[in-house]
Amino acid sequence: QLKFIEPAKLVLVYLMCVPSLLHTACRALVDEMEWAISQVDPKKMIQTGSFRINPDGSQSIREVPLARSEGNLLELMEGVCERMEDYGEVTDPSTDRKSYVRIKPRSGEAMDLSEATLDSRVTASLKFACETIVEHHEDEIIEFFAHETDNVKDKLCINSKSFQHICIIFNKYN
Repeated sequence: QLKFIEPAKLVLVYLMCVPSLLHTACRALVDEMEWAISQVDPKKMIQTGSFRINPDGSQSIREVPLARSEGNLLELMEGVCERMEDYGEVTDPSTDRKSYVRIKPRSGEAMDLSEATLDSRVTASLKFACETIVEHHEDEIIEFFAHETDNVKDKLCINSKSFQHICIIFNKYN
């Protein structure tokens, strides 16, 4: 039995299986998470642990920085992929290789957008790739940021095996 697949889904399947798109979305996700974490007052703390009283009368409560608490990180991850709409595509003229750069400033800094291409299909693909990464690697992402892991981009985004199963799963169900 033949199954009709909408052209838009075919494009998304193809784009999801392009490792450079997944790596770029991952790197943008890490950049956006790091920036959002940096905007939280480092002095703000939150109590975590059990509020039950132990037999000796003590409690297993500890204070952790709010910025890197699991609750805050989950909240930040809920909106991080929306910010993929702030990215555009740039093509290196010498290699014809595409990359993705932020096209909307976070503050008042000037940006050179002369080489950037703004295309809703590109931002939609980047956003979809980001959402897929968050869906499949949420625990890893939380772990890396909660423990202030060095080189999150390298550890999360360069491991190509992490993204192979995304492509396989996506193709299997679509």
